[in-house]
Amino acid sequence: MLRALAVDDERPSLEELLYLLTADPRIGTVEGAGDATEALRRINRALESGPDGPEAIDVVFLDIQMPGLDGLDLARLLTGFARPPLVVFVTAHEDFAVQAFDLKAVDYVLKPVRKERLAEAVRRAVELRAAERRGAAPRIPVHEPDPDHIPVELGGVTRFVTVDDITHVEAQGDYARLHTERGSHLVRIPLSTLEERWRARGFVRIHRRHLVALRHIGELRLDAGTVSVLVGGEELQVSRRHARELRDLLMRRP
Repeated sequence: MLRALAVDDERPSLEELLYLLTADPRIGTVEGAGDATEALRRINRALESGPDGPEAIDVVFLDIQMPGLDGLDLARLLTGFARPPLVVFVTAHEDFAVQAFDLKAVDYVLKPVRKERLAEAVRRAVELRAAERRGAAPRIPVHEPDPDHIPVELGGVTRFVTVDDITHVEAQGDYARLHTERGSHLVRIPLSTLEERWRARGFVRIHRRHLVALRHIGELRLDAGTVSVLVGGEELQVSRRHARELRDLLMRRP
């Protein structure tokens, strides 16, 4: 069972997180810390104790926006240790997901925290810890994607965005931001994967950072040798290597 530390500067949020973790049978012990500085002192004791010592911590459930040292700062400090605990971010803000996963976070759970969503984060942490002890990489289950919808998480709730509503996709590291007329959503899928998956649905690469839906291109603009397109009210640059292919596709478009 996992030995956990929950970190949140808002007392009601911390108490709710502690309650949910305590109710999970895979959590052996769980402690709370009211800020990142207190958490760092506790983690230092755990590291001095060793991975099998009485003070050991397997996973930290960590808020991001806290006064002083924030959650991202703490996670960066932990990367400098030889055997740091796993980190699951628990936050009300989706804007930090890219930085969080760059820091090798196990999961990124949005507030308000749902019991089922937190249970999935615990499952991932259990699997990773077990794999570390075996000296093997964990087996990640593969799910067949829904061709017409893509799941996104918003406010702790998983919703499904219709692919045909997506105007364009923007690369953000190993993640992609899906743009629709009603807003945008960050998903943990590389742009290259979406390009391959959605090519037959009329999506085309126009730049190393952008994938666009041909059906949503309103204008093709030429200005002093540069090419751009108007998509969903936003003007996007087209790289030279993709400009000819894009013009040909638009010419053939019904």
